[in-house]
Amino acid sequence: MRISTTIFLTDETITPVRLARELEERGFDGLYLPEHTHIPVERTTPYPAGGELPREYSRILDPFVALGQAAAVTERLGLGTGVTLIAEHDAIALAKQIATLDHLSGGRFTLGVGYGWNREEAADHGVDWSTRRALTHDRLALMRALWAPEPTAYEGEFGRSVRASEAWPKPARGGAPRILLGGAAGPKLFARIAAEADGWMPIGGRGLTESLPVLREVWESAGRDPKTLQLVPYAVLPSPGKLAHYAELGCEEVVLQLPPGDEREVLGVLDEFAGYL
Repeated sequence: MRISTTIFLTDETITPVRLARELEERGFDGLYLPEHTHIPVERTTPYPAGGELPREYSRILDPFVALGQAAAVTERLGLGTGVTLIAEHDAIALAKQIATLDHLSGGRFTLGVGYGWNREEAADHGVDWSTRRALTHDRLALMRALWAPEPTAYEGEFGRSVRASEAWPKPARGGAPRILLGGAAGPKLFARIAAEADGWMPIGGRGLTESLPVLREVWESAGRDPKTLQLVPYAVLPSPGKLAHYAELGCEEVVLQLPPGDEREVLGVLDEFAGYL
């Protein structure tokens, strides 16, 4: 099982360049970065984990810029988002960013897709909260049109379309980069995963014993090869028993949560996590 990491990189933490080099040298498989463009001060949306919203949420680095730095100083390290809030982006520009990063990194990019939890942040981007999931998949479909081998037009249901266009570079593996959907277990999410993604990125990895068989049934009913379903537990605080459980479930990758600390703190935790490699 491959061991990757995630972290809230900010202007106060270890830098993307230092972290990426240390991860690759130690033999970790990947680096995933979350996304928030801003955190409105007048926030009524509760923090999903409860309590006060941690400081790092409002100081987070742009994941694509940070991953670009990480790509430039590594050769093997996987690079990903956990997650990209597609509904908050212009899909045409985002398609270019993703394809460029995947091309320049030699196909090392994974697009983690999420729907978000902060209503105020989404509202500032003009997102109607009730339609954010449909909007996310509409914009993903538009990006796929731009990544297609031949010029392909797309007419979206939310007033966003693209003419058949020449759009280069293309994702390195052809068609799209690796795509993982985040979100809580449920029939709607599982149907989307089976239709549009390479797998599921569940936060924390709880309840997988019960939910994974359901996802596998939906996956196979959609005509997907059961061997290709990817399950990647995300933001995991590891223990030997927990990782052994994931391996028994067939997980080929797990993403461990690093603290949003300075260089000394983060490298100390990496030394601890290295025992799981």
